[in-house]
Amino acid sequence: QVQLVESGGGLVQPGGSLRLSCAASGIIFSIYFMGWYRQAPGKQRELVAAITSGGSSNYADSVKGRFTISRDNAKNTVYLQMNRLKPEDTAVYYCNVPFGAGTLYAWGQGTQVTVSS
Repeated sequence: QVQLVESGGGLVQPGGSLRLSCAASGIIFSIYFMGWYRQAPGKQRELVAAITSGGSSNYADSVKGRFTISRDNAKNTVYLQMNRLKPEDTAVYYCNVPFGAGTLYAWGQGTQVTVSS
């Protein structure tokens, strides 16, 4: 059974930082392209960062230069380092395997990130 468990969210002031983690089980993690998504209230879920099995990454324009995705294949974990956070980064953040226009697996519970003073 595939499980994706996100953690690390919280309340942070604008300009602050958070590091999110996503632990995957039930998959051969090291071969997968992994992505971090977010869904803000009233908005569609969007892909904000992705990383290949070899460690190459790409980012949505809205987070480029502020967020960094990384992975530890030995721990079956993907991370999202978020710096210089803005109120518009407020959302529930999820990880998954991008697949075509969708994702390969069911969504986990996500982790809430709130950026507010």
